[in-house]
Amino acid sequence: MLTVHAAPLVLPVGAAGIDGGAVAVDGDRIVALGPYEQVVDAHPAARVRQWPGVLTPGLCQWDGLPLLTRRYHPDPREADELGEQPLSGAEFERLAEQMDGPRRAGSVRRGLQRMLRHGTTHLAGGFTEPAVRTAVRRAGLTEVPPAGAPAGEPGLDPFARGRDLRGSAHGPLAVGGRADLAVFDVPDEAGLCAAGAATCVATVLGGRLVYRRR
Repeated sequence: MLTVHAAPLVLPVGAAGIDGGAVAVDGDRIVALGPYEQVVDAHPAARVRQWPGVLTPGLCQWDGLPLLTRRYHPDPREADELGEQPLSGAEFERLAEQMDGPRRAGSVRRGLQRMLRHGTTHLAGGFTEPAVRTAVRRAGLTEVPPAGAPAGEPGLDPFARGRDLRGSAHGPLAVGGRADLAVFDVPDEAGLCAAGAATCVATVLGGRLVYRRR
């Protein structure tokens, strides 16, 4: 279905921001990008999704490998015992010793869901574990080559590594490109870099709305 995603500010990366902008998506491709009125007039039959804040390209998670292979993402039913945040270090090692295949796969799936809640559409890979490769493929995220081991503690917010939008986005939005988008409830790029990807309200992966904050 042809869908127009509109926001008060569209930040394509590599081009000027568009106040009152919109991106038209058909299938998994971007078919138009520009001012809202122009895009809607060119696609009058499209479904329109109005978002708050800024619309950007999807983000790239450079910590994909450690976040999925060296972290345990607790099931909500384990919150009383393990808490809600990913477990690493000695806590992860203790759990890994007693973890069976289904529990390991569940952790990976929850890790990917957390990434989607942070606007992630691409992640650095090099995955060798079958459970991880399968989960990434099924989730539809794009795996990119690792760029060396980043310094510091791995985290779910891509801006911790990328620092700004250009360094955190998977690439620019462009007509004909894959429709990997993220929307953040902030007023502008400076607000996004300051507040980080936890402000994500929606993630579009290959044209599919895969996360929407409720």
